[in-house]
Amino acid sequence: MAKKLLIVDDSPSVRQMIEATLKGAGYAVTAAKDGQEAFEKCRSERFDFVLTDQNMPRMDGITLIKSLRAMSAYARVPLIVLTTEAGDALKSQGRAAGATGWMVKPFDPSKLLDVVKKVLG
Repeated sequence: MAKKLLIVDDSPSVRQMIEATLKGAGYAVTAAKDGQEAFEKCRSERFDFVLTDQNMPRMDGITLIKSLRAMSAYARVPLIVLTTEAGDALKSQGRAAGATGWMVKPFDPSKLLDVVKKVLG
């Protein structure tokens, strides 16, 4: 059965590119347009991996990660931030919130697939 991945980004074009990359590799992909929508999806469905942007309306990526880590179902799920932000302070906040990793946009599709494969085992 295909691993279920959730991608979270407020940019429709970025969501489409990530979705196409991951679906092309055989993953089952669900998309959300912001952290709040993603959190609601995670409360009703279990995902094997979450890839989130940082800067979004309603709920940012770090807040989403903190919220997911507070749920027992997401204690060990890989949560990766994919953002234009590359600052060490924000990366530290991400780690403190429970992020598994941090990738900077624009993303390289093959590198994204390598990261997904690595964290999913």
